[in-house]
Amino acid sequence: MSSLLTRDEYQALAKSLTLPANAVIGGRSAPAIAGGTFDTINPATGEVLVKIAACKKEDVDLAVQKARRAFKTGVWSRTHPTERKKAMRRLARLMERYTHELAVLETLESGKPIYESV
Repeated sequence: MSSLLTRDEYQALAKSLTLPANAVIGGRSAPAIAGGTFDTINPATGEVLVKIAACKKEDVDLAVQKARRAFKTGVWSRTHPTERKKAMRRLARLMERYTHELAVLETLESGKPIYESV
């Protein structure tokens, strides 16, 4: 694949993606505590892409609690800068590796043309 996707490549990637529906709190995927969802819609087509966890105050409070706990344990905050650099570089490589998938997700969610997302 080139840096630009053809229509067929875009459509194939869009169909192959599993869109996330849950919140990620404390490194784990989970539905909203109250169980509510809302539709996320592709503004270009009006198509419902996925029902997303409708997080409320309880979810936010739990996320903040987990984030504070993670910070205090030092999992990241006390990690040596060299190790953080390695982790960030791994993230950058993954983003480069999955550029097209990320671009398709952005295009579906925002409704903008794929060539603006790549």
